Amino acid sequence: MAKQKKQQNPPAANEVPTQIKNPELVQQRRRQIIDSTVKLFIKHGYHKTTTRMIAKASGFSIGSLYEYVSSKEDLLYLVCQTIHAEVQAAVEEALSRKGDERKRVSEVIRKYLLVCDKMSDHILLMYQVTQFLPRKWEERVLENELNITKIFINILKELCEKGVLPDFDDKTINLVGHNISVLGQMWAFRRWNLKNDYSIEEYIATQTDFILGFVFSNQ
Repeated sequence: MAKQKKQQNPPAANEVPTQIKNPELVQQRRRQIIDSTVKLFIKHGYHKTTTRMIAKASGFSIGSLYEYVSSKEDLLYLVCQTIHAEVQAAVEEALSRKGDERKRVSEVIRKYLLVCDKMSDHILLMYQVTQFLPRKWEERVLENELNITKIFINILKELCEKGVLPDFDDKTINLVGHNISVLGQMWAFRRWNLKNDYSIEEYIATQTDFILGFVFSNQ
């Protein structure tokens, strides 16, 4: 598999203003705030969650909180950025491995779905409240969503070009790429029911068989 061109994440730490000069500290503290915020948004709702509640749950004073973010909209955007960054890092790590192409595709799907399991609450929240973001950030979130899907699309295109997969047309490749992306969202949205029958590893194995069974079926 040819080396994938690395997708560029918008630099959230630069886009959301902060008074702290240490980038590593900003990343660490913001992740602490983000994880607390997700729980509050899910429990109380976006509009009923106050910055005072967020500060208390995160272990910050109001003044300290505002050194890292200036509003709930900042936090909501950073939640979305965190999801996309973790997904991209996991997928790119899987792509860097050498070996059988089918196994590498399987590993890409596995890493992606594991992140979606780990961040299920974050993903659920993102789709519930993205509409409350300022327009430019809402557009950036949607753009990032497509960038994740494009990773899967590009993998499939390269395998078709190498003859590893049948010569699918772009429309089919795009659909399969979106299907893979939606599998993670499906687990986040429906895990309350799916967990009655599947562990995350069983879900990954079954869905991977579905995807690979299709793309490798015409060889």
